[in-house]
Amino acid sequence: MRTKATELKLDIARIGTVSAMLTRPEHAGACYVLAHGAGADMRHSFMNEVAEGLAERGIAAFRFNFPYMERKQGRPDQPAVAHATIRAAVEEAARLCPGLKLVAGGKSFGGRMTSQAQSKAPLPDVKGLAFLGFPLHADNKPSSERAEHLAGIAIPMLFLQGTRDKLADLGLLKPVVTALGAKATLHEIEGGDHSFAVLKKSGRTNEEALTEVLDTLAAWIDALA
Repeated sequence: MRTKATELKLDIARIGTVSAMLTRPEHAGACYVLAHGAGADMRHSFMNEVAEGLAERGIAAFRFNFPYMERKQGRPDQPAVAHATIRAAVEEAARLCPGLKLVAGGKSFGGRMTSQAQSKAPLPDVKGLAFLGFPLHADNKPSSERAEHLAGIAIPMLFLQGTRDKLADLGLLKPVVTALGAKATLHEIEGGDHSFAVLKKSGRTNEEALTEVLDTLAAWIDALA
């Protein structure tokens, strides 16, 4: 039985209001503040599947739109605006889910903006960051500059990455994660692309790959102090 998502509005100081959604199962033990990627909003099928899958595993998900997506503008917000939006989302999730363990992160751009926000000033009460495809570099332009700010983060981080992800060369990401030490965990989704889709010849389905993502994410959240 699917958990119904509650439609909400999120107020961002000096910026405006955006749409948000809370999917909260009964007896939830944690809440994941889930930011969308650069090219699709909080209602994208991937976001729906993650929120519903986490609900089945006893974890709430708070989703929201970045202002540019709410206004249907093509270009993502400046980092300062994205960071303010994430901070407001974390505060609202804490208000709506008192007593639940808070985790933040999200898909691609959303995860990277969350990590940047955390590196500048810790997000209140957030116990860990989980990245659903960390965008280490532009498509087929290997570089690790986008990961430099991660060294300034003190809380645990989980990197869920497909081995075919063209936005994260594992040859570059693995040393980044190793350098972060015990606070960082990398879980590779064999054959997965940037959205964890797999090729038919892999012998498994996209649904099976996503199940691995969700099982790994839920277990990691549950294990957080």
